Amino acid sequence: MTEPTKLSVALHNETATAQLMADLALLVGPGDVITLTGDLGAGKTAAARSLIRYLASDEELEVPSPTFTLVQGYELPPFPVLHADLYRVEDESELEEIGLSPLPDATLVLIEWPERAPSAVPQDRIDIALTHRPALGSNARAADIAGYGKGAATVARLQALREFLDASGYIDATRKRMAGDASTRSYARLIRDDEVVILMNSPQRPDGAALYNGKSYSAAVHLAENIKPFVALDEGLCEAGISAPKIHHFDLDHGFLISEDFGSAGVIEGDPPRPIAERYEAATDLLAALHGKTLPETLPLDGQTYAIPVFDIEAMLIEIGLMPEWYLPDRNAPLSEAARAEFFAMWRELLKKPLAAPRTWIIRDYHSPNLIWLADRDGIQRVGVIDFQDTVLGPHSYDVVSLLQDARIDVPENIELTLLSRYIKARRAADAGFEAAGFAELYAIMSAQRNTRLLGTFARLNRRDGKPHYLRHQPRIWTYLQRSLAHPALSALRDWYLANVPPPQA
Repeated sequence: MTEPTKLSVALHNETATAQLMADLALLVGPGDVITLTGDLGAGKTAAARSLIRYLASDEELEVPSPTFTLVQGYELPPFPVLHADLYRVEDESELEEIGLSPLPDATLVLIEWPERAPSAVPQDRIDIALTHRPALGSNARAADIAGYGKGAATVARLQALREFLDASGYIDATRKRMAGDASTRSYARLIRDDEVVILMNSPQRPDGAALYNGKSYSAAVHLAENIKPFVALDEGLCEAGISAPKIHHFDLDHGFLISEDFGSAGVIEGDPPRPIAERYEAATDLLAALHGKTLPETLPLDGQTYAIPVFDIEAMLIEIGLMPEWYLPDRNAPLSEAARAEFFAMWRELLKKPLAAPRTWIIRDYHSPNLIWLADRDGIQRVGVIDFQDTVLGPHSYDVVSLLQDARIDVPENIELTLLSRYIKARRAADAGFEAAGFAELYAIMSAQRNTRLLGTFARLNRRDGKPHYLRHQPRIWTYLQRSLAHPALSALRDWYLANVPPPQA
């Protein structure tokens, strides 16, 4: 077995323990195992409690020591957590009874006193050895952290994160967990005196299998694989007059950055959520203004240059291929080779028009979860844009679809059409040559492309990534898809879908 990666941290008080465990919580996930060792009273349960409360976003959450129950489970927002104490285990055969043999899947497991049952300890783990340090203070401890197997990379990243926070002046800040997204990124609010900023943890995206012309899916469709596109595009959007969060500090090598906090005022309201008219109008105006500009295709990046990828036909076809690859098998409707060939041939022909159209920046995830309302600003700067690292060069219609056919909330068709007309009117006011009917056709094509991809994406998030909550969006995606397929230019595609693609389950 290779030597573990080690890190030692002096913990002068309970606040320092909470900060360390919050930093670790930012980097771990379901399937990881953390063992806690040390004498009685060394602070093992206090450390586990800090991590659990951080993940729960609840500083008052009751987290009892599992000394008597042996195991305590928590269904927390990001993933389940199992907290075990093996001090009273007398025979390792007991592990099966308490749910630790085998270890549960898709769960973060915290184990105190792991030495009492060595068979419960996997090769891939993070061990935190806690010891008293009276010389540093009455409540002071040292945490000697060792990463074994796959845990070694996490401990190395923990060290890099803490060095980044220290160099940036935020090592003593209070951490508050933020909800993540469908990516590998994670976020926290850092609170220092009266200042609040956002910490982004953006690890290098794993390559994945080379299934698409020798490339991983993320590489083939030009998804950001590190933090560099975010940094470059953040500055580019600000230069274009768009409210993107100001970046205060970044570490390009490790994928950490600290940025301005736009707060949490969104562009939707109610239950179920619906668009707030004024805010959706401003978000529409933002796109019209951005699309009226001549935008650069390369951007400066920390003394280098970042080239924005082109959203080419192969990337678009790979995206829509997720529908037959993941969605149709879920609906027990696999395609024959002939039907599959016809599907891609139709799409290859249909995409010629949007690919021949003028190109702009496609922010790509320009929809309600990623738009923050900044009431103290004016005009389109009231719309804060926070997710843009996957930006590509492509047709103007794509982001208009993203906004007006929001995958996560219902946008009624009358509101969609009103805002689409608003966008077209703004474009025509700035450019008398802007062709409304042609844009409407491109809007329908890119709507069909995007919603076809999303049917497959959400099926994949469920089946491959264990995220079933995305399935609830499929009926909405289906509704949007039917709207776009009603356009005369898509009549042949509509007939093919009618024959081969069943609707999602309610």
